Amino acid sequence: MKKLKVAFVCVHNSCRSQMAEALGKALAGDVFESYSAGTEVKPQINQDAVRIMKELYHIDMNETQYSKLLKDIPEVDIV
Repeated sequence: MKKLKVAFVCVHNSCRSQMAEALGKALAGDVFESYSAGTEVKPQINQDAVRIMKELYHIDMNETQYSKLLKDIPEVDIV
């Protein structure tokens, strides 16, 4: 069965949507593909979010993620 593509969207794609994408990949990557995007971008991901994800889940978002626009992600099944 094909995995669904899920997008987590917020304005700047720098904090909550990034955290949701990272957690989706880490905890449910076998169930669905996770993406995040915003209607605008920030030059970097919120460093408090990066720190929290690293401390709580050992996920380094600086290594795996960057701020992107809706047009930069593939067509998704669920937003």
